[in-house]
Amino acid sequence: MRRDSAVVLVGLVLVVAAAWFPLLRGVGMRMDAMGMDTMDMGGDAPSRWTPGRAALIFFMWANMMAAMMLPGAAPTILRVASLTHTRSGEGSGLENAASFTAGYLAVWTAFSLAATLLQWRLDRASLLSEAMAIRSAGLAGLILLAAGLYQLTSAKHACLRHCQSPADCLAERTETMLVTGMRYGLFCLGCCWMLMGVLFVGGVMDVWWMAALTLLVLVEKTLPWGVWWMLHGPRVLTHVASPR
Repeated sequence: MRRDSAVVLVGLVLVVAAAWFPLLRGVGMRMDAMGMDTMDMGGDAPSRWTPGRAALIFFMWANMMAAMMLPGAAPTILRVASLTHTRSGEGSGLENAASFTAGYLAVWTAFSLAATLLQWRLDRASLLSEAMAIRSAGLAGLILLAAGLYQLTSAKHACLRHCQSPADCLAERTETMLVTGMRYGLFCLGCCWMLMGVLFVGGVMDVWWMAALTLLVLVEKTLPWGVWWMLHGPRVLTHVASPR
């Protein structure tokens, strides 16, 4: 059991590091260097979306979600690895953790598709800058306001409780670990979807905003004072991630 947990921990570290590597290298901001059309830098005309560009932006979102969300889910995934043979029909702790993680990432991959479609619509409406940030200060302010207000809703609190204490989710014996991972991912999505919208304010590929939101999600889910951080963290991290 300890060996499985150790292997899972090493695997998570490697996957998260591999996901962050292209983000830190700024691959998403150099789409022109990857055979893509560059954004129109001199006007408000939308950039041309080709199938290749759409596929790359979808991959960018999926990779970004794995980099940002897996650290906060790591304690639960490690807990799954310790459930070896405690549920009928399941395999080793390593197999359980792999299935659970696949289900969890499937939810965020579906979210990535929705985010790609939203980015396409915003770009077609000439609402995105070359840095993939909302051009309108008013619209950006509304997104920040909506994200802040969502932090106070009962839906946010309910989803966060499931994320912080997934015992009920993991105790379900009638589901496979893949389905359990998807269900946990849905609670995580309900907890964090509005925070991901903030990326359109700071710039979709701004590494400082990504790091700030990753820290916010990690603290919310793992620390005892996560509820306080949930209420006040966005204001703190807005100052940290503001343009220098």
